[in-house]
Amino acid sequence: MKFLCLPGAYGSAKNFKVQLGPLAEELERRGLGTFTYSQGTHEVHPPTGWEDYFGSLPLFRFLDTSRGDAFETLRRLRHVPRGLSPEETMRQFQAAGTSGDWQQSAWRTALDGVFKTLDEDPEIDAVIGYSEGAMVSASLVVEEALRAAKSGRPRRIKFAIFISGAPPLKFEGTEKIVPQLVDEVGIVIDIPTFHVFGCDDAFLSSAVALFNVCNQENAAMYDHGLGHIVPRDAENVGLLGNLLQNIVPKVEEANRKAAKTSRPALVRTGSETDEGEYHTHVDESDFSTAMLRPGC
Repeated sequence: MKFLCLPGAYGSAKNFKVQLGPLAEELERRGLGTFTYSQGTHEVHPPTGWEDYFGSLPLFRFLDTSRGDAFETLRRLRHVPRGLSPEETMRQFQAAGTSGDWQQSAWRTALDGVFKTLDEDPEIDAVIGYSEGAMVSASLVVEEALRAAKSGRPRRIKFAIFISGAPPLKFEGTEKIVPQLVDEVGIVIDIPTFHVFGCDDAFLSSAVALFNVCNQENAAMYDHGLGHIVPRDAENVGLLGNLLQNIVPKVEEANRKAAKTSRPALVRTGSETDEGEYHTHVDESDFSTAMLRPGC
């Protein structure tokens, strides 16, 4: 597999290659994939007090947040009441925002940029996204299904790894974009997915909300026991390598079989069902392992 790797907010392709380095090297060593890195197009400056946190400049975001969104927006979840479902937490988070947050034109530009990267590299067939990059990756998978259903554009992404992710976005009204939540739209991601998160992540609810909109038969999760990070320590990298050693070859084999038959599949788009390109189905037993840390 060739993975398109998308960094989080205030990231860059260069810095994400360092962040993901230990895991990417482990997967390459096992023959599970190769990696190419991209980034958002909107250059941003690190918030005051965080100048040394995000790595070397320049830094980027996929979303143009110049019309109102600030770093404080990323921390609204800390002030949402505890004990809510992941979906209700996301709604509360969205309600705490401002009308200037994340406009439709900015989101369309961000997605078009990622599709341009796909078009420029026909070998890409999987995606790894971290934080904002995971939200973009999830939205890419959903958008691919929609385009396949409407125009016949072949679906490229057959497997996704989401690290500290967030649900895919959708348009609402004429200006806003909002998260797609399972209790509102159902399952919207049908391809095999692997979810990496930490039980100490302040944004854990968003990662779970993303997991919930994925096909549970083809989804697995791994809790590295830490916060909102890309795991880089030897123990976690080794365990992730072991899990993906079991999953990736089976996804690739299912892709080969599906490509031979070109069997059409029903693709859920939230409120409607259309016929689109085939998608991979891997036996549920291959995705039954959810590794959780004691005490989390």
